[in-house]
Amino acid sequence: MTAQPFSATITGSPRIGPRRELKRATEGYWAGRTSRSELESVAATLRRDTWAELAAAGLDSVPVNTFSYYDQMLDTSVLLGALPARVANIADELDRYFAAARGNDDVAPLEMTKWFDTNYHYLVPEIAPGTRFELHPDKVLAELKEARDQGIPARPVVIGPITFLLLSKPVDGAGAPIERLDELIPVYTELLSLLADNDAQWVQFDEPALVTDIAEDAAALAERVYTALGSVGRRPAIHVATYFGDPGAALPALARTPVEAIGVDLVRGADTELASIPELAGKTLVAGIVNGRNVWRTDLESALSRLATLVESAQAVAVSTSCSTLHVPYSLALEEGATELDDNLRSWLAFGTEKVHEVVTLARALRDGRDAVADEIAASNAAVASRRSDPRLHNGQIRARIDSIVASGDRRGPAADRRSSQQERLQLPLLPTTTIGSYPQTSAIRKVRAALRAGEIDQSEYVARMKSEIADVIALQEQLGLDVLVHGEPERNDMVQYFAEQLDGFFATQNGWVQSYGSRCVRPPILYGDVARPGPMTVDWITYAQSLTEKPVKGMLTGPVTILAWSFVRDDQPLADTAEQVALAIRDETVDLQSAGIGVIQVDEPALRELLPLRRANQDAYLQWAVGAFRLATSGVADSTQIHTHLCYSEFGEVIGAIADLDADVTSIEAARSHMEVLDDLNAVGFANSVGPGVYDIHSPRVPGESEIAASLQAALKAVPAERLWVNPDCGLKTRSIDEVKASLQHMVSAAAKVREG
Repeated sequence: MTAQPFSATITGSPRIGPRRELKRATEGYWAGRTSRSELESVAATLRRDTWAELAAAGLDSVPVNTFSYYDQMLDTSVLLGALPARVANIADELDRYFAAARGNDDVAPLEMTKWFDTNYHYLVPEIAPGTRFELHPDKVLAELKEARDQGIPARPVVIGPITFLLLSKPVDGAGAPIERLDELIPVYTELLSLLADNDAQWVQFDEPALVTDIAEDAAALAERVYTALGSVGRRPAIHVATYFGDPGAALPALARTPVEAIGVDLVRGADTELASIPELAGKTLVAGIVNGRNVWRTDLESALSRLATLVESAQAVAVSTSCSTLHVPYSLALEEGATELDDNLRSWLAFGTEKVHEVVTLARALRDGRDAVADEIAASNAAVASRRSDPRLHNGQIRARIDSIVASGDRRGPAADRRSSQQERLQLPLLPTTTIGSYPQTSAIRKVRAALRAGEIDQSEYVARMKSEIADVIALQEQLGLDVLVHGEPERNDMVQYFAEQLDGFFATQNGWVQSYGSRCVRPPILYGDVARPGPMTVDWITYAQSLTEKPVKGMLTGPVTILAWSFVRDDQPLADTAEQVALAIRDETVDLQSAGIGVIQVDEPALRELLPLRRANQDAYLQWAVGAFRLATSGVADSTQIHTHLCYSEFGEVIGAIADLDADVTSIEAARSHMEVLDDLNAVGFANSVGPGVYDIHSPRVPGESEIAASLQAALKAVPAERLWVNPDCGLKTRSIDEVKASLQHMVSAAAKVREG
């Protein structure tokens, strides 16, 4: 296959819109406020604008088919004819798609979990014995035509067959999905031929699974699949993109196949051996030298030196981002009004648009020489020097205090003794009911927050309105009969950003939106310096809520690992050091909550599994410091204070021992979509503390029936004795409507009562 070579590209691009245009249009469609044609118009505009900007910036190969209404793995399920049978009778293809994503009154959605070690969530394809793969290429071909009609040098992007099957889930007694690989290769072969018929010069197959230990025979799989696909007679040139780490033995295996280009993440896989692979001499090496996952400006001098060493290793070198810019905000230009973004901090940053310009700058330097980009390199060098010398990055007092606490011990008393002390204090019934933390963030709450930002109301009025919301949430929980209450978090825009805005060392963006899943977007704060807590962050809100009820109200905090995982973290020191600094701030908050009379404190760590290194050789060291950070954060309180933690939407099997080592008194954990599977894993490691497996899925709008929840509880009781079992939803209720919450919790409380009686 002869294809036009390219020199500057990115692996993929965001699709939610710089102002979250797709989020609003999609949610409007779900609510019946937006027509299908209006939704499609918004989507088409976003695609057109994205492609035009990338081409105008100087990319000579632009990724297409990276747009999605919800998730790229779900799109691949549609492409391959692998949607679950339970949605097959939904006639409209878009409604069928959204039913698989979100569920409806009659259909349960696909399971959702983290995309490798990122905070993006993908929908897990289900492969049943009856799944029959067949090609449905309409979306890929339509977007290719759109881009070509626009004059864009388009490169379709598709999840590769290895990654698709390794990340899929067997259901209904099916074997491991990867065993179906031979059935899938002909479907990809057919796709290659269709793309060639439609004049695609290049196609990109994403294979990030090759940088993990998911499959012991990853190298053999890579060679087998891409020898077959590379041998197709009529096809576009093939670019196999690996990212998020070092592909290891899979890299020479790919190099031995007939594919034309191989992409390597040189940020996360900085030690990837390239010079020792002679077969690369006949390939285009797509060098992911610009970090697609973090917001720090690229050190152009250093990057150019690294690229220069690669020129002899491959037939050609194309400069790229390390992975899709889906994981970073759109542009620094959207932060023009940010008063906390001083000139120094701004100079250290690069969002999506800026990263594209860095790619183009480096490609130009490779082509025309360093002098052609001398001004850009000088600016980069100045930013590097400024960041290295800024006093905000080093606080000796914080570091000394951490050393002192760690040296004196960070463990609480024996779990059984704590449980007895806590029960005496709290007087909870068997199978106590609670929720995870957040209650619906209504339009009224968002309007009040916007009014405060706009200066239309003052802080005292804002506090009064938030207290009114808290009072309503407490009253609702009292009415429903819940046992341990929460204040509902109306004052919190996000469970990480809220704390970042009150801690030194963080910068919270105004418009740094990043897609988390579907229409859910977050603004990850930027952790740039040493972390310190100037004062209490939650005490006033929680003590006000507690004053409204005789029942215990949980203090709600976010754990150090999750704050790191859901922020853009400094890259100039080990993550473990940064985690300890955040843990110290959370520790001080737990002590203040306890002093204020709060007897239950929840420190959420939903991202514990998310940060797990993709290679097993690196996992023990991570789990050691992650568990240590949680214990540092939670060991400052008395044994009579009950510590909860919460984990959700990850595959927990690989970290189940670490979950036990956290030694939280109560662990609430996602379990509804995975049908309580996690409880067997906990039992296997001798987990002896209390656990609240989620009894219903809050990411779906469907309201579970009382009998359905009771059945989940009965299943849980087969694995956990009643005296250690809690009853709660899978996650916070922030994204649900008030009516959905009332009905679901009413069923949950009544189901718990019925099972309790039994």
